[in-house]
Amino acid sequence: MPADLSGFQPSAADLHHVIEVRGARENNLADVSLDLPKRRLTVFTGVSGSGKSSLVFGTIAAEAQRLINETYTAFIQSFMPSMGRPDVDALRNLSAAIIVDQERMGANSRSTVGTATDAYTMLRIVFSRLGTPHIGTSSAFSFNSADGMCPVCEGLGQVSEIDVDQLVDRERSLEEGAITVPNFAIGSWYWQVMAGSGFFPADKKLKDFTEREWQDFLYKPATKVKEATLNTTYEGLVTKVQRLFLSKDRDALQPHIRAFVDRAVAFTGCRACDGTRLSAAARSSTIDGVNIAQCSAMQISDLAAFLRRLEDPSVAPLLANLRHLLDSLVEIGLGYLSLDRPAGTLSGGEAQRVKMVRHLGSSLSDVTYVFDEPTVGLHPHDIQRMNNLLLRLRDKGNTVLVVEHKPEVITIADHVVDLGPGAGTDGGRICYAGDVAGLRTSGTLTGRYLGHRARLREQVRTPRGTLAIEGADRHNLRDVSVDIPLGVLTVVTGVAGSGKSSLIHGYVAGREGVAVADQSPIRGSRRSNPATYTGLLGPVRTAFAKANGVKAALFSANSEGACPHCNGIGLVYTDLAMMAGVASVCEECEGKRFTPKVLTYKLRGKDISEVLAMSVAQAYDFFPTGQAHAILGRLGDVGLGYLRLGQPLNTLSGGERQRLKLAIHMNEKATTYVLDEPTTGLHMADVDQLLALLDRLVDDGNTVVVIEHHQAVMAHADWIVDLGPGAGHDGGRVVFTGTPAELVAKGETLTARHLREYVGG
Repeated sequence: MPADLSGFQPSAADLHHVIEVRGARENNLADVSLDLPKRRLTVFTGVSGSGKSSLVFGTIAAEAQRLINETYTAFIQSFMPSMGRPDVDALRNLSAAIIVDQERMGANSRSTVGTATDAYTMLRIVFSRLGTPHIGTSSAFSFNSADGMCPVCEGLGQVSEIDVDQLVDRERSLEEGAITVPNFAIGSWYWQVMAGSGFFPADKKLKDFTEREWQDFLYKPATKVKEATLNTTYEGLVTKVQRLFLSKDRDALQPHIRAFVDRAVAFTGCRACDGTRLSAAARSSTIDGVNIAQCSAMQISDLAAFLRRLEDPSVAPLLANLRHLLDSLVEIGLGYLSLDRPAGTLSGGEAQRVKMVRHLGSSLSDVTYVFDEPTVGLHPHDIQRMNNLLLRLRDKGNTVLVVEHKPEVITIADHVVDLGPGAGTDGGRICYAGDVAGLRTSGTLTGRYLGHRARLREQVRTPRGTLAIEGADRHNLRDVSVDIPLGVLTVVTGVAGSGKSSLIHGYVAGREGVAVADQSPIRGSRRSNPATYTGLLGPVRTAFAKANGVKAALFSANSEGACPHCNGIGLVYTDLAMMAGVASVCEECEGKRFTPKVLTYKLRGKDISEVLAMSVAQAYDFFPTGQAHAILGRLGDVGLGYLRLGQPLNTLSGGERQRLKLAIHMNEKATTYVLDEPTTGLHMADVDQLLALLDRLVDDGNTVVVIEHHQAVMAHADWIVDLGPGAGHDGGRVVFTGTPAELVAKGETLTARHLREYVGG
């Protein structure tokens, strides 16, 4: 029986009701001090680059994690990434912070939605108890265990087939460079072992090899041979390529090796297990005639219904937990996924929501949860469910901090912190802190835009033709045929999982003359930055070289001018083997990336490191003409005026990466632009600027197709394609095509309902 707490008296322990931030100066924060209420929902708003992430992630969450790491023993700390203390005078009353971000979940090919959420682990135990015939413990149903994996594909569900003609040129001999595989160039060690093996002549063209020579050349298993004075091991080329490249996780390979693997290897579903990853024994055991692979392939909402029919006292508590987990995934709008979906294929928003469900089931309270734009990828219909989950986390006694732009989330906050007034050096200050009612009357940009509504376009443009999609059946699409009008702004919408991306990326993106700007990571190393990626560095280096009478290569941190200590990165990376590496600012160049000699060369009073430290907006004024001015103008047009030219690309958000790609495509004369949720990371005021940019692209004669949920973009469209009516197998159909005005006037879909409410219809 619970204890009687009626005489419970508050004590000193109850006075810690606010997180105190004093003198925060991380990145662009201008000596920020504020109090944040604990066990409440606080939303941080402000334009892109205003300092929200610097305050929430770079200061509060970073310090909470650093302090927790400090509680471990010195031995354990030696294996952990060393986290520098944020630039802040004081942070008091912090609680343990859990960051729920949009980082893609591990791209390990063995990780699925089921393994990432523990749902598959619970399902394995259920089958090990209730499945007939009984085949053993739960590991007998695991594709990551020797007990349960398919022996042919080793639990991957796919087998690789190598295209030999991507490995060799049959018209040449080994001495003429017949092997085209990376790291097998003439004279390399691998080449020497092959050429000197004695199994075939090195001067004979491959096309003239005998059957025996060809088999030895390609498929011979590891065999001891003598090469010059060394005893070594010879393997056939295909055997060696499989061991060197194919046995490793694709995403762990260097970019040029990955490109080779993508060219040379075709992955096909394993015929032995039908792609299920599981052994024949695991597939033979069923519950009500359904095996575990079929359960994993079900839509989660269907699996939840199937499990509700099962009753057995031996697994009752486990079944209850599994049902609760699956119901939570459905509630958060992920019911269209299946447990066998590879985790690496989830979008950033989907990955964040999967992580969120894991925390909802936790018994922890008095934790600080930190969310980065949890509405990414969500239709207005789904945002209401997301809000309920945020409130549930708060009501369990947790402090919930959310960086967000959507008014639907801002309005449920207990407390709002508005940063700004602008971006970069024009931001970093607290414009408002208080409740939502106070924000509405505060006069800040966010306050003014909270009630702002984009109006329906008064006059829609006339299409100049159509781009036809016929019989689309990718993923959940149901034989969809639809015309995308040319020369206008089309918005493709529908709830998460309705088939939007499958339709547009599957049937429009690959066509000639189509430029795609999405949020996927930009291939490039930690050396890459907006200046190198956009081609801006070329004219900048030329300008420096001309002004100083020296060669342009000096002004490249990847070439002659690079600081030798850090190789021009500005940071020194320490590899901790099993842990994440640690980066520290290079002591030689103080993070400037160049040699002292290079920094003596100036252009209008600035050295190259000072120019790379400029924001796009500052550099636009610094380079008033020419190619550099044009590139910087496009970056400003897409709302990236606050980015620093030398900022590493791996620090950019998904929305920033997308807008950077768009700026580059704007210089190519594409005829059709495909944008995937371009409002991600944009303040309500910035959305107006984006709409103006989309208008300009269309008015210049282009076709713009936008996958989007933001009602302001829908209202501004010439044409809407709405998919649904639901997600997964409840979606995949076109439920409306027409103008936004027609959708508001007579549409019956979820989108119609929310857009009608938005425009006040």
